[in-house]
Amino acid sequence: MLWGASPALATPVLRVGVLDHSPPCAERVGPGNWRGRAVELWRHVAERQRIPYVLQGYGTPQELLEASQSGAVEVGVGCLTISPERLGRFRFSLPFQEEGLAVLMATDRFGAGRTLLKVVLNPQLLQVLAGYLVAISLLSLVVWRDEHRNHPHGSRRERLRSYALIFQVLATGPGTNVIVSRTRGHLLVIVSWVVRIVGASLILSTITVDALKQPLLGRYRLESIADLEGLRVAVRPGSVSAKLLLQPPLRGRVQPVDLGSLQQAPALLLQNRADVVLADEAQLQHLLSTLSAGERRQLQLDLRGTSRQSQALALSPALDPAVAARIDRAISEAKRDGQLPGRKGGDPH
Repeated sequence: MLWGASPALATPVLRVGVLDHSPPCAERVGPGNWRGRAVELWRHVAERQRIPYVLQGYGTPQELLEASQSGAVEVGVGCLTISPERLGRFRFSLPFQEEGLAVLMATDRFGAGRTLLKVVLNPQLLQVLAGYLVAISLLSLVVWRDEHRNHPHGSRRERLRSYALIFQVLATGPGTNVIVSRTRGHLLVIVSWVVRIVGASLILSTITVDALKQPLLGRYRLESIADLEGLRVAVRPGSVSAKLLLQPPLRGRVQPVDLGSLQQAPALLLQNRADVVLADEAQLQHLLSTLSAGERRQLQLDLRGTSRQSQALALSPALDPAVAARIDRAISEAKRDGQLPGRKGGDPH
């Protein structure tokens, strides 16, 4: 694509590199044709400043950054993160947005069952249940001895059956009016009712609190980026996500999996070739929006908004400072006037 230059400005035709395979930020839709939020932002800047340009694609963020550094292109278009490591090596435009990472993982088909099992086997719940049963057992024994002490003793089986009946009635509630005839027995029934109400409340609250602590669908319980330790993490080579795996606390503690395109992520996860995918949250949300309902039910996002950083266009060191200033001014005006395409960017590469 080529814009006509303004004779007054006489701006030379800029070579502009575009990062491929990073929707919704930038993606090739045909020979020499790209679309996406960063691409639309650049078109807005070029049109406003009357900057002529030609586009060419680059496969990875590192390739695009290196091309801008070497002067192969004057501008690199993508949602390129201004990380501390890059800031000392590459030149960037005025930031136009801030984005964070997220994790995409496969849902666990048996997660609900495992969550229920964890809740049931919770030691605190078992202690509450044991205390309740012990209390009812002791009350049943006192009622049984009080009601049957003046009765002829039957067989052991009959005594056990009468005790079991009293225990069942006191534990569940219905029938309390037929198991006692003495005043003290009625008082014990009231005590058992209080024990039953308190016990049920404790059991319900314990189950509710413990269930809230359990991941309902996720295959892995992730509370911070450090929880990726030991997992196979798919990232795009040269991206900020890939760099994050080389820094503490994850350095040497995860198994990186190369991700050529984010469109490959669902297959990697569902075919168990990767445990999670680490990428930009907006890009992962865009990916999910393109999937069928069945595929979306098998995937979920976690750790949203992790490692939020500013994003910008890459500028060549050889780019005329006056042209760079015009680009920054157009970005600033677009931000001020609310003309930035979309509210969020693509993959923080």
